[in-house]
Amino acid sequence: MEPLQALRKIFQEAGELSSADELLHLIVARVKEVTHSDVCSIYLSDEEQEDWVLVATEGLSDSAIGKVRMRTGDGLVGYICQHQSLLNLENGSKHRNYRYFSETGEEHFAGFLGVPVISFRKLIGVLVIQSLDIRFFSDEEEAFLITIAAQLAGPLSTVLNQEKLSAITSDEGSNQIKVQGIKGSTGISIGRIHFLAPFKDLATIKDHYCDDKETEIAAFLEALESVKLEIQSGGDKLASSVSKDVHALFGVYLMMLDNDMIVRETETRIREGLTASSALKHTIEEHAQKFDQLEDPYLRARAEDIRHLGARIYARLNAHDTSIELPDEPFILVAKTLSITEIAQFSVENLVGIVCMEGSSLSHTAVLANALGITAVMGIGDIPSKKVDQQVAVMDGYRAQVIFNAGDHMQKEYRRLIAQENRLTKGLDKLKNLPAETPDHYRVNLYANTGLLADISPGLERGAEGIGLYRSEIPFMLHDTFPTEEEQTKIYEKVLKAYAPRSVYMRTLDIGGDKALPYFGFTEENPYLGWRGIRFTLDNSSIFLIQIRALLKANIETKNMKVMLPMVSRVEEVDAFRTLLDEAILQLKEEGIHVPRPSVGIMIEVPSAVVILEHLAKRVDFISIGSNDLTQYLLAVDRNNPKVSSLYNFLNPAVIHSIHHIVRTAHQYRLKVSLCGEMASDPAAVILLLGMGIDTLSMSAFNLPKIKWVVRTISHQRSVSLLSKAMALENEACIREILESELVQAGLGGLIRAGG
Repeated sequence: MEPLQALRKIFQEAGELSSADELLHLIVARVKEVTHSDVCSIYLSDEEQEDWVLVATEGLSDSAIGKVRMRTGDGLVGYICQHQSLLNLENGSKHRNYRYFSETGEEHFAGFLGVPVISFRKLIGVLVIQSLDIRFFSDEEEAFLITIAAQLAGPLSTVLNQEKLSAITSDEGSNQIKVQGIKGSTGISIGRIHFLAPFKDLATIKDHYCDDKETEIAAFLEALESVKLEIQSGGDKLASSVSKDVHALFGVYLMMLDNDMIVRETETRIREGLTASSALKHTIEEHAQKFDQLEDPYLRARAEDIRHLGARIYARLNAHDTSIELPDEPFILVAKTLSITEIAQFSVENLVGIVCMEGSSLSHTAVLANALGITAVMGIGDIPSKKVDQQVAVMDGYRAQVIFNAGDHMQKEYRRLIAQENRLTKGLDKLKNLPAETPDHYRVNLYANTGLLADISPGLERGAEGIGLYRSEIPFMLHDTFPTEEEQTKIYEKVLKAYAPRSVYMRTLDIGGDKALPYFGFTEENPYLGWRGIRFTLDNSSIFLIQIRALLKANIETKNMKVMLPMVSRVEEVDAFRTLLDEAILQLKEEGIHVPRPSVGIMIEVPSAVVILEHLAKRVDFISIGSNDLTQYLLAVDRNNPKVSSLYNFLNPAVIHSIHHIVRTAHQYRLKVSLCGEMASDPAAVILLLGMGIDTLSMSAFNLPKIKWVVRTISHQRSVSLLSKAMALENEACIREILESELVQAGLGGLIRAGG
């Protein structure tokens, strides 16, 4: 059997198993069968004991499982672990590292082939096959086992985590469970777990057929209307708690339910003989799978919404009660997935956290949690309800961690952190009206990032001196069609007037990569290197011209707008925009509308822009560094890809040197330089940016007071000195170490959590 065929068979059978132990035994049984060997065994890392333990075998004595252990370098398995390379022996007992374990009964076996199992550069175990005969395993058998081990690295890594979880929960002294997820919404929370049972998975429903088709259609339409009313009610309940932009998410759900295709296709399937439930299953899965196949993360996340809506309709069809009892104490919702409709059923005062086993930071759940100020952690993987329901948990949204069944000591420590954060926040209130100026009088502007009208007030309340990044694509993403010129003008006017006379940097429409419009989907093999940013808008000049006109009209009264172009990679793009800007100004003038010409700048986000910056600098009025994308492109790391996201680090020397070059070059051309992105919110990184002479930092409103504290505490002269030291270092760990040491010495140690 070919390796891939064998793997498919293993994974197909594994889907029906319920425990890590069953999976391990399935693997050794199938690999032994496929390789025609007499023994197959798996050894996995026991980090606590710092050795390698036999966890499953087919061919050796079962009594040896869990008892046979080897240190690195000890025995044949330990030899493989030490050298992290394959070992093929015609008679294993003759090797100098051979060690006999009486528990295994392996004295009869001669031929030995072992390969290391490595997951994300980390050795996690060894896969071994043995034969009774004295012989070397062939090159083909070596290649086969290497392939099997590589493909099983992921499942075996999961097994390791599950085994650790099992060990923790079986400890009579502690049943604490710590899991890592994806950051959904920052904050620290403590509450009692309220586990929500998932809705029926439509994909598991078996097909059934009906006789009375009209009754089935009527039942489907009635269930559909009931779910629409639920969503409308949930939106009304939260209307006063969130902005109009966030409230529009409920409209997105309603828009999905109003999709004629879903209604028409379900009715068609019912008329073909399926029951309403079966017809609904096929329709929902067909639409969801279209989103599953898209590269764009935002659009892929919509598959989650479609499946959830389908499950709610199914529940209504089958008279399942979807109401939820509301706890009267601080609680944390835990579920496989959560919809904004479910969140809306709960009291915002008592709901302190949201944990989803699936989902991403781009899900509507995360967006709503951010708007409500609720800590959220997504994508933690499966967690058994019986182990966590009604227990107290603590959530660290900064690190995307959840600690279930938290003990008294753990709760006490996190309550201390919450109190510390509250004191820090209150203590920073006094900085609101003070300038962001170093002790030796170096002045920096601190601006806020926004894209939702809900962010306007928090920015002003926390002392933002302007908006350094207005994400104009967000209003586009929350509409079901391209917003009209008039609609755009009204949105931009509100933002400009709220901050007048402070400057507002309006980034033109930036879609593609990790951002997409739900009504203008397109598929690319590599969206991050494709049709995005300025490339998209210049290729859709009619859409772009409408936006430029709307921006110009919105700026007539306040005159505080600056236009910023995203993803610029060549001088021709700036020239093309200026031509469109001239055309828009001329059109408006002919219509009797006189508009001021705004300052125009570019975002430096791609390496080519760094290299040709001198040419670009002659064409613009200011420079803005998009640190997130610049880091991603310089390091060739997709920060949303868990396989490589650990390599994403804006303190990488390549990033530091590139930003320093950008600032120096821009200043040579007397251009002001701003920086936005996660780097602007990191207290350690801010020290380096101060040393470079950055003019403006732009960040979320939440981080403004903390960064102002850094600026007002550490002198510019000291920052220049630390920058010089950092640029001589060769990796990000060393750089962060000296910067965080400086923060501690300056009395800013409490900010390290917020920045890290």
